Amino acid sequence: MENSEYLEVFIEESKEHIQSLNDQLLVLENEPENMDTVGEIFRSAHTLKGMAATMGFQDLANLTHKMENVLDAVRNDQLKITSAIIDVIFQAVDQLEGMVLDIAEGGDGSSDVQELVNTLQAIESNQELEEVNESTETANNKSMPISNDQAHFDKLDQFELAIIDQSKENGFYNLEVTVKLNENCLLKAARVYMVFEVLEQIGEVIKANPTVQELEDENFDLQFHVLLVTKDSPEDVEQKILKVSEIEEVTVSTFEHVINNQEHNDEHKIAEEEQANDEASESSKSKKSKDSKKKAVTSKTIRVNIDRLDGLMNLFEELVIDRGRLEQISANLKHAELQETVERMSRISGDLQNIILNMRMVPIEQVFNRFPRMVRQLSKDLGKKINLEIIGAETELDRTVIDEIGDPLVHLIRNALDHGIETPEKRQASGKNEEGHLLLEAYHSGNHVFIEISDDGAGINREKVVNKAVSNQVITEVEANQLTDKQVYQLIMSSGFSTADKISDVSGRGVGLDVVKNTIESLGGTITIESEEGKGSLFSIQLPLTLSIISVLLVEVKKEKYAIPLSSIIETAIISKSEILNAHNKKVIDFRGKVVPLIDLKNVFEVPTENNEDELYSIVIIRKGDKMAGLIVDTFIGQQEIVLKSLGDYLGDVFAISGATILGDGQVALIVDTNTLIN
Repeated sequence: MENSEYLEVFIEESKEHIQSLNDQLLVLENEPENMDTVGEIFRSAHTLKGMAATMGFQDLANLTHKMENVLDAVRNDQLKITSAIIDVIFQAVDQLEGMVLDIAEGGDGSSDVQELVNTLQAIESNQELEEVNESTETANNKSMPISNDQAHFDKLDQFELAIIDQSKENGFYNLEVTVKLNENCLLKAARVYMVFEVLEQIGEVIKANPTVQELEDENFDLQFHVLLVTKDSPEDVEQKILKVSEIEEVTVSTFEHVINNQEHNDEHKIAEEEQANDEASESSKSKKSKDSKKKAVTSKTIRVNIDRLDGLMNLFEELVIDRGRLEQISANLKHAELQETVERMSRISGDLQNIILNMRMVPIEQVFNRFPRMVRQLSKDLGKKINLEIIGAETELDRTVIDEIGDPLVHLIRNALDHGIETPEKRQASGKNEEGHLLLEAYHSGNHVFIEISDDGAGINREKVVNKAVSNQVITEVEANQLTDKQVYQLIMSSGFSTADKISDVSGRGVGLDVVKNTIESLGGTITIESEEGKGSLFSIQLPLTLSIISVLLVEVKKEKYAIPLSSIIETAIISKSEILNAHNKKVIDFRGKVVPLIDLKNVFEVPTENNEDELYSIVIIRKGDKMAGLIVDTFIGQQEIVLKSLGDYLGDVFAISGATILGDGQVALIVDTNTLIN
């Protein structure tokens, strides 16, 4: 199965159907009478079952089949949706998701689904009475060799009636064929196709009930009816159909058309209708021609393996390096035609860069989609009522960022539900609505994306945080009195910090938010916290749009070149030696009324240098949250877009270096990880 060319498509489409099942089940829980939603869920389950059976994943197909039966009973008004049924179906969807993930990781997708299958079977058994009645009706039909068209074919048109009358005159049998499939049949549409293939070999199918389209979509229970014109006897037709596997019962009876008064009244209109039909036929042909032109342009998307996009990005990154080299050569030679050509190439490659980066952008909806289901389950586990609102799910981020941001968001949402939003009793006691509100919002701002998680819960208790920080020796009591509320809130991001009175499975078993902070900062982002006790909290995450090509300030330290990301720079300055002060054995400067420590990059990266004291210093002011620092460099080279390259496994742990880039002159510049330089 690993070598199947369809496996990758199966995995991707299965994930989409499982996400659709989760989304629609949440809608159904709030609107249990919404049959359109039931139909959507049924179609997703049916498609997933068919794909799994085709690929040979039997456990997955069996579980989906039982789930489909329950949904079919709901769809046919044989079963009413309850919260308990929704819970069981959600469990089945979870199991399906686990099996698909196992297949994606190279497994066979097998799982012990018997308990869930039994539970679904028990729910389905509520419709046993209807099935018994249906069997009785079929038995009665067997004892009646003559069939009346009012039962299943009450809307025959003039063309169909003409065929029936002519076939009878010419010695053909007009037969109504009723076929009932085995209840364990997995692919009903496939069986219908095989039955029709048999019928078309021995005669002509005039009509089907349900319609052919409904049969192909499996929009029927187990039984369907076909009106057949054939030379074969009813007994032969029955025997030939029974050779198709998974057929439980076949009933073949002679079809007799009963003409009613309305049909007598309509007969004299046939001639007029034939003329009208000729005109309509021409109009229909013209319309079909137009429709075909419309259909030709409907599909505008294709599936592309992400490895191909990565390969395209890698090639373009090389082009960016060569572009920089050409720009430098052009500037040195000062040749007019060369400069004009290079400028044009730079503009075109810039447009190409935007297109390629946009190809890698995917909606953050891919991450947000998992949260409604998660919030539903957690609210039940915690005994809380939560209303989750999602805004800006269409906001796009680079795929690399999307892959990494999911877990931090899960942790923040769990934290908000566990520690932030109160129980219904506490909320009512404090004059709030018993239902808590959790808002998840994403939006673009410049070259960044902001993701905000806010709640209307209890907020952060400053005194509790300070006491915990002092007892954990994160800060001293003297420092605690000098901290602003915003600085106090940032303390909950400290390693191992937790104000929880008891450890919980929900928000991380006492693990603090430092993991969230570290992950976000590793993506070149920041996280800030705002809170008002008794009113709620807001966690705001700022992330770069892409991690592959970044804007930097190139600087020089002696003969070595370094790149500092512009996203972390406040401004640059040149200061005199006399402006440098000493505080706690560290060099500092007064920057706009704030004391900012200085960090000499020569010392950080151990650059060989002479002990000459300069009178003027070039300073790059950087920030990390509310903290700032000044980096001492020798020269500012200028701003440039560079391609971020990994240092590889051997050099991956170099202090304060996040990667490297190749400049236009072929030199390598190291990219400074400013977050590690600010304590």
